[in-house]
Amino acid sequence: MTYAIIETGGKQLRVEPGRFYDIELLSSQPDETVTIESVLLVQHNGEVTIGQPLVAGATVEGTVLRHLRGRKVIVYKMKPKKKTRKKRGHRQEITRLLINSISIDGTVLTAEQATSADESQASPVSVDVDYSSTESTEPVTSADESEANTVTIDVEPVTETAE
Repeated sequence: MTYAIIETGGKQLRVEPGRFYDIELLSSQPDETVTIESVLLVQHNGEVTIGQPLVAGATVEGTVLRHLRGRKVIVYKMKPKKKTRKKRGHRQEITRLLINSISIDGTVLTAEQATSADESQASPVSVDVDYSSTESTEPVTSADESEANTVTIDVEPVTETAE
């Protein structure tokens, strides 16, 4: 798994290609490509590159999806016995950024490579139903560990009676 730790908006984020993140407002329009050069750490195939303070030659490219506003935060100030109350709300301006790639000295790690690797590791789970024995109501378990993803269930067959 490839990821990077970047600094944007005074905060540090762990980002991966192919995912989107809500960060502080950027001065760019939706569907624009943004390059972030303040990369603190890059991890790729078990190899970790740590910057002092930034990794030299590392960049993260992303696409601005949209600008939005965060949840409202209520600030309520009160002085007891003085009839002084102030209630204010604040909504932070946010940019939703989709990470396209992480580059290290010209080597580009794209989102397509990350998603195709995840799909190849996923294996479907199959369910086998054994209709041969109708006497037992307990599930049949397999002792073979190679069939760990296979579940066998005993089900009584339905017989229709003609009235």
